[in-house]
Amino acid sequence: MRVDLFDFDLPEDRIALRPAEPRDSARMLVVAPQGLSDSSVRDLPNFLRKGDVMVVNDAKVIPAQLFGWRRRGEAVARIDATLHKREDASHWRAFVRPAKKLKLGEKVVFGEPGEGAACQAGALWAEVKEKDEGEALLSFNLSGPALDDAIFALGHMPLPPYIAARRAEDASDARDYQTLFADRSGAVAAPTAGLHFTPELVESVLKAGATIEKVTLLVGAGTFLPVKAEDTADHRMHSEWGEIPAEVAARLNAARAAGGRIVAVGTTSLRILESAADPSGEIKSFAGDTAIFITPGYAFRAVDVLMTNFHLPRSTLFMLVSAFAGLDRMKAAYAHAIEHGYRFYSYGDACLLLRR
Repeated sequence: MRVDLFDFDLPEDRIALRPAEPRDSARMLVVAPQGLSDSSVRDLPNFLRKGDVMVVNDAKVIPAQLFGWRRRGEAVARIDATLHKREDASHWRAFVRPAKKLKLGEKVVFGEPGEGAACQAGALWAEVKEKDEGEALLSFNLSGPALDDAIFALGHMPLPPYIAARRAEDASDARDYQTLFADRSGAVAAPTAGLHFTPELVESVLKAGATIEKVTLLVGAGTFLPVKAEDTADHRMHSEWGEIPAEVAARLNAARAAGGRIVAVGTTSLRILESAADPSGEIKSFAGDTAIFITPGYAFRAVDVLMTNFHLPRSTLFMLVSAFAGLDRMKAAYAHAIEHGYRFYSYGDACLLLRR
């Protein structure tokens, strides 16, 4: 499909720079076959049925943005690296800027120049093993938990570019950009639909007769990359690692067999569920990478209802929600949201997509 079909104009003042307080006070646009209705995240339990299962992503965001330096003789160049996919105990794939200032085999030392540029003992540094159009494979001098500790000590919370361009990261982001369910470290972007949940909302969901299951998709920074191709067939998705334990898959299948619906909280939960489902709709246990790319025409196997935020124009996520609820319907929904002051993107409001 033509990528320009998924374009729309969004006023800059609709981009949320801070989350709603409290989190479940955010607005929620309900997109149903019968039409659109304005609601609140707190009202989510009213749209659930006894026996439904809400599936949340338990990915935990790490401070994946690292600032470093490359030295050639007396020449020093600043290098910014945003980790987006761990390959093993000591290797990460990262988006690097400016990539043109890096060569294969060079070392990047992370921290301030006076702290790390001389590669003194205890510094965190990495060697460039591969490089391709702004992306590099970094081989770190530390491994496993030691590398994790160093990243947490030196890294910064990787705010989405549409927020970072308008304000600096601060201490509140360490809390705000993490969901209530965060447990599995390794994500470099938040599963943002989960940001709306509070303990009180979870209690209300359970009182409504629904249950909650956790899956993992370690969201990568590739989720923010624009689609540069003119046709969706030419776009390459970055892969992300995910897992659905066998016991979780069994409970999801049992709930569906009993007439319950699978309610995905976020596109990340949906993507790992659809990656694990076979053609009959049975959800299998899963552990590995997925680069699933969902566009209109896709036959959904596992997910019946989707709760998600409002996404960027021409993005793979807007393509996904258009596949789920219909392109014309989603364009109408987004036009309604813009007209009625809904807040967009990671810290913004939510929408609930109901299918026939």
